[in-house]
Amino acid sequence: MGIVFRLAELLLLLVPVAGVVFAGVNLWQRAHRSSDQPRGGEHDDLPATPSRSGPTNPAAVWRLITRTLEEHARTDTRWMEYELDADKLLDFPLMTDMRAPLTTAFHKAKLRADLLRPGKAEDLVDDRESAAQYLAAVEDYTTAFEAAENEAIRRRRSDFSPQGQQRIARARSLLSVASDSGATQNEREQAYALACKELDGLVVLPSTTRLGIERGIAGELDG
Repeated sequence: MGIVFRLAELLLLLVPVAGVVFAGVNLWQRAHRSSDQPRGGEHDDLPATPSRSGPTNPAAVWRLITRTLEEHARTDTRWMEYELDADKLLDFPLMTDMRAPLTTAFHKAKLRADLLRPGKAEDLVDDRESAAQYLAAVEDYTTAFEAAENEAIRRRRSDFSPQGQQRIARARSLLSVASDSGATQNEREQAYALACKELDGLVVLPSTTRLGIERGIAGELDG
């Protein structure tokens, strides 16, 4: 009976170990099979992306996706500086001019990157294809933003006639009044309405910009 009990104890010890070994072998086989699948050269310029052949260290993949998420957020912040600052936006109106190819390319790239953005880096660690697509999308987004911003800074308001530039300048001053908490409620409302008339047919303010100004005025009215 003693031998039987000893064998039972040994089996109890070996079962968990065998489970760990089996899980490890299974994980390796899955990674190896995934790495053997042929890949195109679409993202060959990306450093050590999860689409590279061969097993990938999950920790390294997580760090790469995390850095990409941070770069995505940084580019979003740079764009929000225009959306939240009407003065800056009117100084460089090309950033919202969808007739400009570089501006259109930037907004398309932003939309694609936003659609592919995971909730957290862990969501893409085990999804090599989705991770590669997201990394490429953020690279395109960042590059497109740089190109659009550089062109907007270079051209400023030069695409507008002297009369158009004067209207933009007046709208800029009026929007400053509309955003001024020191002005009266009536002054802010009237200034915003006049600014919209000045910009009509010239510059389209992003919805975020308009909502920010309108909520500021509404906040004063509600208070």
